[in-house]
Amino acid sequence: MHRALSTRDVIGQAKGILMERQRLSAGEAFDLLRRVSQRLNRKLADVAEQLTETGEVPV
Repeated sequence: MHRALSTRDVIGQAKGILMERQRLSAGEAFDLLRRVSQRLNRKLADVAEQLTETGEVPV
């Protein structure tokens, strides 16, 4: 349960970063995270965590 809450928080933080920097809606920011996650074959939460830690969308 704790992991689920922390995952939700980090995804929300990453969405907020993208919304502010790239002027995206919440849905667009989530879609961008989802697409990067699928392209890199990594969990969405891991992509979001990397974005919040480095400030960069993984490539």
